[in-house]
Amino acid sequence: MSASPASQPGGGPLSLFLDMMEVERGVSPRTVRNYGRDLARFETFLSRKKKRLLTAARADITAYLDHLHATGRSAATAALCLSAIRQFYLFAFEEDLRSDNPAEGVERPKTRRPLPKILSAEDAAALLDRAAQKAESGSPRALRLHALLEILYATGLRVSELCSLPRGSFSADRPYVQVRGKGDKERLVPLTDAAITATEAWLAAQAEAERASVFLFPSRGKMGHLTPARFAQLLKDIAPEAGIDPARISPHVLRHAFASHLLEGGADLRVVQQLLGHADISTTQIYTHVAGERLTRLIEAKHPLSLKKKP
Repeated sequence: MSASPASQPGGGPLSLFLDMMEVERGVSPRTVRNYGRDLARFETFLSRKKKRLLTAARADITAYLDHLHATGRSAATAALCLSAIRQFYLFAFEEDLRSDNPAEGVERPKTRRPLPKILSAEDAAALLDRAAQKAESGSPRALRLHALLEILYATGLRVSELCSLPRGSFSADRPYVQVRGKGDKERLVPLTDAAITATEAWLAAQAEAERASVFLFPSRGKMGHLTPARFAQLLKDIAPEAGIDPARISPHVLRHAFASHLLEGGADLRVVQQLLGHADISTTQIYTHVAGERLTRLIEAKHPLSLKKKP
């Protein structure tokens, strides 16, 4: 696509705008290129309506956003285009190239937050059962993985919080772990009996050097504890043995499973927020959508009236 006269060097308001963004605002060359690309595409859209950037109305901007949606562009892409358009018209208004700002008040396209991947309760149970079976061998690595999985599914910790747990955060006579999370905030998270038993077995199997570590899951690496990347790999290694596609699982997926399974069981949203360490409850609310969708599918599959409609 050839550039329009306004987008060519020295060719009009778009060129002036891009020069201003680069020289006066110090915007990165990449961002300037992206603005130029998005505005040139908008300009091409306007030309089909026999309009120009400086004669476009608010309705033309909303029509362009509708066009992006109709041609399969994502809401996130449309939002980036609108950002460029807003910046351009603010510049045009402030520089008296226009007497108004047609982009003012145009709503940003709503981006739908993707729902997290979730393991079923049956899959989670199969994973823990397989880890427990392997731990029966007495292998320290198998005992460590079993303890990691039991704690993660019992608490919903972030993987970074799990791997860096201090040894002092766990005690067999305390049914919880003390976690230091984001913003250096501490919280107490309850443990299941299975998690306590698995962790005790892991501690008993540790070598003398490991017992000297300040971490619950020590490592000889520079961090001093098991890394999140290594744990993620161990999780993917055991997944097929439990009949789970490795592409469907990660430490974060187990954190999601912990939260959604609690809500499905009737837990209060505020309690789940506290356990996950979310500062804002809106972050936790994503799990209500997950639980709601699963319950809807269950009703559609099992409710007598739904079954009656099926051929």
